[in-house]
Amino acid sequence: MSRIRLHRLAPALLLALLPPLAAARVSGPAPAQVPGVYQHAAGDLRVTALLDGVVALPAQLLSGLPPAEIAGLLARGHVPVDTQGVQTAVNAFLVRAGDTLVLVDAGTADCFGPALGQVPANLRAAGYDPAQVDHVLLTHAHPDHMCGLRDAQGGAAYPNATVWLSQADADHWLDPASEARAPEGARASFAMARRAIAPYQAAGRVERFAPGQALPAGATALDTHGHTPGHVSYLFGRGAQGLLVWGDVLHSHAVQFAHPHASIEFDSDRGAATAARGRMLAQASGEGWWVAGAHLPFPGLGHVRREGEAYAWVPVEFGPLPGAD
Repeated sequence: MSRIRLHRLAPALLLALLPPLAAARVSGPAPAQVPGVYQHAAGDLRVTALLDGVVALPAQLLSGLPPAEIAGLLARGHVPVDTQGVQTAVNAFLVRAGDTLVLVDAGTADCFGPALGQVPANLRAAGYDPAQVDHVLLTHAHPDHMCGLRDAQGGAAYPNATVWLSQADADHWLDPASEARAPEGARASFAMARRAIAPYQAAGRVERFAPGQALPAGATALDTHGHTPGHVSYLFGRGAQGLLVWGDVLHSHAVQFAHPHASIEFDSDRGAATAARGRMLAQASGEGWWVAGAHLPFPGLGHVRREGEAYAWVPVEFGPLPGAD
């Protein structure tokens, strides 16, 4: 065979060899997802979104619209849905204001199984040690926001932090009498709340407050009760660079921006929760605040845009931090 014919055959021979080489190169365990961390600047604030994990919630938990319409909105929004339910993120947010580090909500720890509980690891991946956190501001006392206060040994996951919980939620969730009055299926959450906060209570580092009271890092607590009796949202800064961390004001971005009257089964007072959602959507869109949502798709940061009587979510666009190398 001539050299010319061999030369012409070489590419074909190489291509014939490529499939087995490629298969060998990608064999083995699938690569892990990168850490759930996103850092963002809002004026003088530095905000780090921390993914705790995702949980599947049955679509039937949403109400206020016909089930077929809810299913259509989820499909239109390309929301992952499987036999377990609708994929829902659980996010926490670290806010750095000057030399003060404030964590808003703490994630689930081991309360919801092994697929969540990633806040401490992601905090470290972002370059912070849990011992550096000065304050933990809780939007409310549900397990997916509060269980992460404890470490695997039952101690304080944030050993130097003071925990802030609204007086109304503390009165409800930490009171054994409230637990006794609750439906049997809801009682486990009371025990989880007491267990999560116990190490901080023992150290004298729990503060109860009412909306309007001065809070660390210049935060203002806004009354958004309804999801729980004392649910609050936190506003840091003002104007277009203000940051609203709204906790569980909204759970389903595909459904509740378009239809703010739609509610979720977890709301203790659906009327009050719907009213709070309406206020926050109107204020956030009108003021141009940055919004951080506990159950918005990670990183859960963005803006709210008004569209007639409805709203839309505008997620943050990836970008460098000012001053970063």
